[in-house]
Amino acid sequence: MLTIGEFARYGQVSIRMLRHYDALGLLHPQRTDPASGYRYYGAGQLARLNRIVALKELGFTLEQVGTIVDEQVNADELRGMLRLRRAELETERAAAQARLGQVEARLRTIESEGRMPANDVVIKSLPGQWVAELSATAQSWEPAHIGPVIGPLFDRLCRLTDAASVRPVGPGVAYYEDAPEGGGAITVHAALPVDPDAVPRDQKFSVVHLPGVAEAATIVHRGPMEGEMLATEQLLVRWIEDNDRRQVGYVREVSLSCPPDDRSQWVTELQAVLDR
Repeated sequence: MLTIGEFARYGQVSIRMLRHYDALGLLHPQRTDPASGYRYYGAGQLARLNRIVALKELGFTLEQVGTIVDEQVNADELRGMLRLRRAELETERAAAQARLGQVEARLRTIESEGRMPANDVVIKSLPGQWVAELSATAQSWEPAHIGPVIGPLFDRLCRLTDAASVRPVGPGVAYYEDAPEGGGAITVHAALPVDPDAVPRDQKFSVVHLPGVAEAATIVHRGPMEGEMLATEQLLVRWIEDNDRRQVGYVREVSLSCPPDDRSQWVTELQAVLDR
């Protein structure tokens, strides 16, 4: 027999946690001294303790843990629960990595303030163009809401234009506007320049004309879109303010180069339409 202290040490848990498991009925001592109240455990109970701790660390509630270790679920149900929990953990990990990336990007933006040359900004006109496009709504302008919308839109648009044998005649354009429903929602447009006469009828994408722009302040960003672009866009905004100009609408993003195997080599032009 093992004292509660020895059992806690071998199981790598606290005595307090063992008492908690006892109170919940998850793991009772093998024997409790009636006079002193000391708890004693058998070495064989370590197997149950291991299962309790493993399931708890996977994120199951203690009530769920009790059901599982008491074999009130069959093997198929247990596998299903574990697969579901694995998917939840993977989603949480991806979200945490995205948040970390945003924090790192914000730090780099702070560190680069005042050090980026203003002559990177170029004023030019933008010709009108016909584009094939798909649109969707993002909850807000935050990167965590825009990114999950714009990427899948472009992926789907590329598949649809390929299926229709429509070849883009220029780089992809992402542009944005306030959604009709308001509340901070954003309408996200993923667009590919096309020859409208070469598009078959009854396609699952829209063909629209983006009007020309007399003046736009533009700057080229090199590197990933996620997070990294924040400093570049803020430089563009500062330039516009320092030169007593006013931006109209949201910044457009034109993908000049986007090799799929190396996002660090992406080249994106940011275009801010200026009020004349």
